[in-house]
Amino acid sequence: MPTNEPQNIISTVANYGKRLFSFIRGRVNTDEDAEDILQDVWFQLSNQPEAGAIEQISGWLYRVARNKITDKYRKQKEESLEDFTFEGEDGEINFKEILLAEAYSPEEESLKKLFWDQLFLALEELPENQRYVFVQNELEERTFQELADESGENIKTLISRKGYAVKHLRNRLQNLYQEFINY
Repeated sequence: MPTNEPQNIISTVANYGKRLFSFIRGRVNTDEDAEDILQDVWFQLSNQPEAGAIEQISGWLYRVARNKITDKYRKQKEESLEDFTFEGEDGEINFKEILLAEAYSPEEESLKKLFWDQLFLALEELPENQRYVFVQNELEERTFQELADESGENIKTLISRKGYAVKHLRNRLQNLYQEFINY
């Protein structure tokens, strides 16, 4: 199946598209992930220099799909405020619980304010692009897709920036966090 013949690619997509999508969808969490992986499979097929030499196109397509699924799960998972967890005497607590907790006393309110102040100081230490992604995704609850559409940047780039921000904030706020949970 030479890839320089668009009709052959169209035929392959028509013959295998739905079944391959179902195969992928059964192995990933969302339709969007399945669509992205399927698109990667078609892209790899269209760029295959020896596509005519592929004897079993269905086997090749499913093998590429399995590899793409595996690659997806190997990539570093996105980090969020829920990842800021520490084990206290009362069990696991995370930063989001502290930031959003209701204060029952003036001391708790003061500690919460201190934590927010320190968070914003730590955010100011970040490069602008890392700070923007973190604030938009965690505090404004915008999706990476929304941010990518707005900025024109790759989602993976945005996730990486947020990962750097999370690591900085985790290091920067760890001592304060320990003081807070020991209060």
